[in-house]
Amino acid sequence: MTNSESDSPRTLKTVNRAVEILNILMKLDGARVTELAEALGITRSTAYTYLRTLEQGGLVVQNGNQYQLAYSMLVYGEYVRNRSLLYQAGKGPIDELADETGQYSHIVVEEKGRGVNLYKSKGTNAVGTEYQSAKFQQRDFLHITASGKAILAHLPDERVDTILASHGLPKRTEETITSRERLFDELATIRDCGYSLNDEEEIEGFRAVGAPISTRDGDIVGSLSVSGPTSIFDDDRFHSEIPELVTQTANLIELNMNMADRSEEIRSQPP
Repeated sequence: MTNSESDSPRTLKTVNRAVEILNILMKLDGARVTELAEALGITRSTAYTYLRTLEQGGLVVQNGNQYQLAYSMLVYGEYVRNRSLLYQAGKGPIDELADETGQYSHIVVEEKGRGVNLYKSKGTNAVGTEYQSAKFQQRDFLHITASGKAILAHLPDERVDTILASHGLPKRTEETITSRERLFDELATIRDCGYSLNDEEEIEGFRAVGAPISTRDGDIVGSLSVSGPTSIFDDDRFHSEIPELVTQTANLIELNMNMADRSEEIRSQPP
């Protein structure tokens, strides 16, 4: 065995394949055994064995000839979200931000170089419900969203380069940033002004404003954003009113997190 082989982490192919199956079932919104076997390039009997194992584990259910992700998957998702201090501290302020702007507001965290939507709140005048629902089930490229750029701006340059090497800078619209130099220039601007902008870079006709959320030690834990149509987020609101609301909300979430941490420290002290 070479040094590189001994230093590399060991993985179980069966577990990797099971995770791949779960991802395919989500992407295809369910699949038959034959469809899954073709998608994976494996035999039908092997695909069936995996599906039956996942079904016994409560992660997959069979409906007629199709296999789908089980409702029990929600248990894992809710557990992960509910134990997040960022979610606990941010849910209320994000609801208030959505109410005040009338638009969609989000809390986002970075994981493995992509953005994961931890929570979203819908304002009374929000549009694009179908898109927002689909977005909530996907991991975003960080460079195309205001929330993602707010996070990137507060990561070390080496970490940002690692993310770009893994995920690139794919283009979504004519306004999407697709060069490293331009991205790093914008990240510097974000650090200076304290908020980030998405000016139709993710979807035409939509704008968003984001802000980082950090611990009291200055470590970035996530971000928030609010998005809306260009007809509502006109230039004045986009560059003045909305950034002020977003940064105020970020500060409130950080305060909630800091107070929760402090409360835990006090409770842990001996009487």
